[in-house]
Amino acid sequence: MIMKAKVLHTVLRFLAVLTLMMAGGTRAVAQGDAVLTHYWVVPTYYNPGAAGDTDNIRLRGGMRAQWVGIDNAPRTFVACADSPFKLFGRKWGGGAVIQQESYGLFNNLTASLQLAFKQRIKPLRGELTVGLQAGVLNERFKGSEIYIPDDDDYHTSTDPALPGSDLSGSALDLGLGVYFVHPKFKAGVSLLHATSPTVTFSDTEGGSSSSGTTGEGSGTAGESAKNYQFQAPRTLVFTAEGNIQIKNTLFEVIPSLLVRSDFTYTDVAATARVRWRKMFSAGIGYRHSDAVSLMLGAEIKGIFVGYSYDYHISEISKASSGSHEIFAGYNLKLDFSEKNRNRHKSIRIM
Repeated sequence: MIMKAKVLHTVLRFLAVLTLMMAGGTRAVAQGDAVLTHYWVVPTYYNPGAAGDTDNIRLRGGMRAQWVGIDNAPRTFVACADSPFKLFGRKWGGGAVIQQESYGLFNNLTASLQLAFKQRIKPLRGELTVGLQAGVLNERFKGSEIYIPDDDDYHTSTDPALPGSDLSGSALDLGLGVYFVHPKFKAGVSLLHATSPTVTFSDTEGGSSSSGTTGEGSGTAGESAKNYQFQAPRTLVFTAEGNIQIKNTLFEVIPSLLVRSDFTYTDVAATARVRWRKMFSAGIGYRHSDAVSLMLGAEIKGIFVGYSYDYHISEISKASSGSHEIFAGYNLKLDFSEKNRNRHKSIRIM
């Protein structure tokens, strides 16, 4: 018992130190990665190791309208599906993630498949998972819609550095993660955009484009074509979620944490929810230097619905009335017990 406590204490200390290291910067988000208040609803979006972390086929999807009241503000759609399965006598997890986001003249689409290997860790009374994901990241830029006012002091409509046509490109995007599930908490660390993929666009008179990925970009002019590059920075993500039962009640408290860093800037979000009878929940959240959130949710017979409202505490609040999210999903319980294996009825007709 003492050995189990020491091992668990060591794991928790490691995760706490990692969180403090990642929280050392100011808030920012890699271009193309969604900012979600419901981050705890779609754990596989942030960590492929979370695929199959329950005994359910889990489907989740949602939309975020960010900075309502501001033209061309980000609009995000995220859908995730994952499930555990058994292969070669071992438990695995599989998943799929799709994200589409538009902001200004940019539009990106990410689609990934995930595979996770699971190993029971008896001394810790938990399950450790190592997951990998591979997908395609597509970036589009509406160069044909660029508008430069006549009185602009910095640019002109004939600026050779600006693309004159719509551009698009895509590239392979890889990620990996480690996830640990304990009866009282879940925690994981992942590395997204592991190869820091780069997309290169070519703007010619015919408006052709070449392959690549998303991020922050620069443009150079050539003799017959202008080339632009966008790079998705490697992003380290730490997530954790607890489950605290309130004695002699039907309530439980569920705290959660998200820390995300591209090694230059860091995004930190914390959430506390109260759930009654594992069906109805309400909570508050805080995203560092950005917003405070209110959220409501319900899960009945496997059907989940959730809503959140963000009130921004940054300067953006002067122009926006806030941000809204709606998520929905479905859970289908799977039975991996031995008692149901090969159980069937046979009818013989003489």
